[in-house]
This record gives sequence, structure tokens and C-alpha cells, in this order.
Amino acid sequence: MLIPIRDHNPSTRRPYVTYALLAANVIIFALYSPLFADDYALMRFFQEWGMLPARLSHGEGHITLISQQFLHGDLIHLGSNMLFLWIFGDNLEDVWGHWKFLAFYLICGLAAAGLQYVTEPEGMVPMVGASGAIAGVLGGYLLLYPRARVDMFLFLIVIFRIIPIPAWLVLGSWFVLQVLGGLNAPVDQGGVAYWAHAGGFIAGLVLTFPIWRKLGGRAYWTVHEGHPPHPEARYDFVKTPIPKVTRKRRFRPSPWRR
Repeated sequence: MLIPIRDHNPSTRRPYVTYALLAANVIIFALYSPLFADDYALMRFFQEWGMLPARLSHGEGHITLISQQFLHGDLIHLGSNMLFLWIFGDNLEDVWGHWKFLAFYLICGLAAAGLQYVTEPEGMVPMVGASGAIAGVLGGYLLLYPRARVDMFLFLIVIFRIIPIPAWLVLGSWFVLQVLGGLNAPVDQGGVAYWAHAGGFIAGLVLTFPIWRKLGGRAYWTVHEGHPPHPEARYDFVKTPIPKVTRKRRFRPSPWRR
């Protein structure tokens, strides 16, 4: 298992919008977390505020195209999304500026929901999660900094390592996996909304393309060799004790997309 933990690409300004998005997602999750004790109440909540394709097809629930971007199916879903936003969001906000980055983020989320809707316009499974919007951040990051180093935590039975990998490999592989997952996933069943991820990623690439062109396009890559245009962050690695896992969590398929 490879998990991204940070990049070597420091931002030049405080990412206030990224901080606000992180806080909003966590606070909203905490507010409805009591519903996890009642599966029926939780599903009713997701059907009301998650993106339900069949509902949109009948001209209802348009607000859910935004609200679903701030809902998550469980702590792991929330944690993984916030980790990616924390690692990559500050650099896109640095380039876009605060308010334009917020618009970019929400538009990517809309594009993600749109592609998921197109694949199953009469679907009855609600989609929730910031994954589509964050996928847009990943797409923009890949275009601007393809060779920025991303530290990946390798967990393999008894092997624990931190391995720096170029962003193009980390994010490009992630995108390919989303497309393959979308092509092979059963229609109208709970699980991962692969096409939403792919749609958000493509939107991020498209929206960031004018900025990349303005910076010089291929010449920008050539001058900086695909790295950020400023000194990269460096970290000192030290060995730390890692506790053993004492209990396995039983897997249960989720009745919603994320």
C-alpha cells in the first residue's frame, strides 16, 4: 500500500481557502455523524443532500450538486479526501489566488457530478464526497508540476518506507485507475464514483490549461524541468516506532457512491 503524506512543493502564501474547505468538511461531517448509528436515517439524509441522478433527471435537487461535495460516507472517506486536499490544495490556491481557487474547486466538483450523472442519469444511488472537486486539484497540479516530488508512505506487511515519487507518476496512475475502475464498475451500485473522479480530474486539467499557457506552456516545463519554480522543501527522516495493528475492520459495502 502506498499513501501520499506530503509533497516537496511549498506555497508562497497561506492557503486560507484550503484551510476553510478542510474545516468545513470536518465540521459538517461532525454535525451529521450521529446519523451513523441509524442506517435508515443516514440513507435518508444522503438521499436528500447527496447527488441522486434520478432526482436530477426529474428536475429536482440541483442544490445537491454543491451540497454533496461536503458530505462523506465514513471517517476513512473523509480522511483520505482531506489528506489529498491538504497536500495538493495549497499549491493550486497559490497559483489561482484565494477566491478564484474556491471557484475552481467548486466547478471541478460540478464537472465531476456531471460526468457521473451522464453515466447513469436514472441512478438511484446517492453520490457524496469531495473526491471529484479534489480530483480537479490533482489534475491542475499534474499539469503545473509534473515532476514535483511527492513522499509516499510504503506499507507492505513488515516493510515501512517513505519513498519520493514524481507527481506525474502518482497522479497519472491514480487517474488511469479511475478510468479503468469506471469501465469495469457495475452500474447503479454503491461504492466508488470512478467517473466523478475522472470528470473532476479532466476539469482541473482544462481549467488550469490557460494558466499553464500563460506561464509559458512547454517552455515553463523546460525551464524548470517540470519541477516547481522555487526551491523544494526538504525533510529529515527519522525512525519512529509504529504500533502493530491489533484488530481488523470487517468490510461492508456502502449503499452510496463516494
